[in-house]
Amino acid sequence: MSTTRFLTGITTTGTPHLGNFVGSIRPSVAASLTPGVQSFYFLADYHALIKCEDPARIQRSTLEIAASWLAAGLNPEQVTFYRQSDIPEIPELTWLLTCVTGKGVLNRAHAYKASVDKNTAAERDADDGVTAGLFMYPVLMGADILMFKAHKVPVGRDQIQHIEMARDMAASFNHLYGEHFVLPEAAIDEHVATLPGLDGRKMSKSYDNTIPLFSSREQLKKLIGGILTDSRAPGEAKEVEGSALFQIYQAFATEAETAALRQQYADGIAWGDAKQVLLERVDQVIAPMRAQYEELIHNPARIEATLLAGAERARALATPFIRELRSAVGLRSLVQAGTATKAAKTAKVTLPSFKQYREADGKFYFKLVAADGRLLLQSTGFDAPKEAGQAIGQLQKGGDALQALAPRLAPVDGVEPADVTAALQALADAAAAS
Repeated sequence: MSTTRFLTGITTTGTPHLGNFVGSIRPSVAASLTPGVQSFYFLADYHALIKCEDPARIQRSTLEIAASWLAAGLNPEQVTFYRQSDIPEIPELTWLLTCVTGKGVLNRAHAYKASVDKNTAAERDADDGVTAGLFMYPVLMGADILMFKAHKVPVGRDQIQHIEMARDMAASFNHLYGEHFVLPEAAIDEHVATLPGLDGRKMSKSYDNTIPLFSSREQLKKLIGGILTDSRAPGEAKEVEGSALFQIYQAFATEAETAALRQQYADGIAWGDAKQVLLERVDQVIAPMRAQYEELIHNPARIEATLLAGAERARALATPFIRELRSAVGLRSLVQAGTATKAAKTAKVTLPSFKQYREADGKFYFKLVAADGRLLLQSTGFDAPKEAGQAIGQLQKGGDALQALAPRLAPVDGVEPADVTAALQALADAAAAS
């Protein structure tokens, strides 16, 4: 049976909450038990430095997140569980990827664009408060993924762009230096729940509306009691649609239990009683893990030993791979035998390619990427994937498609029309020859 590698990172800037458990921890622990899957889970503490300047918070968050994953059933003997900063090969790979990644690609990263847009709206300098770390964030993420040749990376739809960028980096490097990297794919699970928080919005520490995963029963009761509800009185039928209480319950209950609460809503259950039902169900799931969590959190040496053991396993893969990559780019011993023949000459011949994807705004886009990974053509957003696909089909047929689709194409800095025309012609020639 062939092995598929999955990789997931968790930024160490906060305390895990129920939303993290339902959306990431629980499905990831389950996935780690799947036959034929090799799982890599890491604490992204380098990434945390981009968002947080409080050393104590980063250290505490690292401890809490590691304890949470272990208490939730992650078996460090079955997966590679490590701390990002324990793998020095990752920042080295980041630099190698930096040298093959166009600045224009990073200009389009969501986080950077959001900062620029915010500054522009406030009539400040576009890069005010933007660190090089924020700008280079996608390259570090690319190094995390490519270092371990991950095939699948579970992400939300708002993170798909980062996987596309990692693929572009890998393709650029492979084109220049030979086939070294696996091109990763985003793994989107449409069935993973997104929990509402105390105020009804998505549960997020950014909104300060979370329920910490391992709250004590007393804290859990108090927080659940604060979940917003409407003014419908006991005995009055209540809607499950839009009810944060019901959605959280559904994420922890069986289908039969969910159906029973749905009926109670229709029968007019009092909000106080509904909150008690939710408390009992959530605590039933969390209580056994909470005991394990408390034991771990008070024994940081045990967690440290687990992470260092995971780092040793990770470096057994990373160290020889970075050595291979160093040699590929020419960082070699001066007495090393070799012919100095460029690896690019032996690399597999590649063609330009279209990439179709969905952005966080819900619209569908495509781009034309050169064989060396350079962005040549970028579309504006389409309402449906079929529309984007039809536009790609027009361009592949040639003729006056470029001119006809001009209103749906965004300019790309530094790209000449002749470059786009040549790329489309190369695709047409290859199609005709096949």
